[in-house]
Amino acid sequence: MPRYSITVEYDGTSFVGWQVQAEGASVQGVLVKAIEAISGETCVVRGAGRTDSGVHALGQVAHFDLSKEWDAFRVGEALNFHVRPHAVCVLNCERVPDTFDARFSAVQRHYLYRILTRRAPPVLDAGRVWWLTQALDVTSMQAAANILIGHHDFTTFRAAQCQANSPWRTLEGFSVTQDADEVRLEVSARSFLHNQVRSMVGSLKLVGEGKWTPGDVQHALDARDRKACGPVAPACGLYLDRVDYAERH
Repeated sequence: MPRYSITVEYDGTSFVGWQVQAEGASVQGVLVKAIEAISGETCVVRGAGRTDSGVHALGQVAHFDLSKEWDAFRVGEALNFHVRPHAVCVLNCERVPDTFDARFSAVQRHYLYRILTRRAPPVLDAGRVWWLTQALDVTSMQAAANILIGHHDFTTFRAAQCQANSPWRTLEGFSVTQDADEVRLEVSARSFLHNQVRSMVGSLKLVGEGKWTPGDVQHALDARDRKACGPVAPACGLYLDRVDYAERH
């Protein structure tokens, strides 16, 4: 069966998340219905990451199989027609080998977290940033982020309901930068634990406010205890930025 890979952008505000749930609209569900409208087939759409409710994507990758060969460009165009009016669009569609798997073939995932620091509330970015009314100390936040880079037991920064077999993960990079009123946190790893990024961002926010020091982040990491984590950052500021593969598919 021909396999297709799609790169998807979406606003997660109105979705229960990527994965189909018993109730509520999901990104995966919207794509499944669109493919069925095009081909008459009900197929499984497998994504590179299962983003939670309210989390956005700039470059989610997914794959699915169809029973016959279709022109990939036309599939992408047709999907964009049939996903309307949902806040989802297919940026790219291509034919890939049967061995390609959007989730298991991925070698790196990149997440972006956006924090807006100003007195006035967001209008154009409402629901797409974490709005804080005070400035943050980005230098101290970067010092704390550096502590989390590398191979660690991230028990402190995983959700209580996380189903991963191991709490050990390797962060390849974690940068904290500022552009005018926006603080951008970008983190990369092969894989992440459930709520790991939002948990880390919530703790770094305490550092930026001067309530924690980078040393407190080290203590939280070493504690391997969920209770040592700072408040979890809201979903609205988180984006699945892109997914890397060993070979361009």
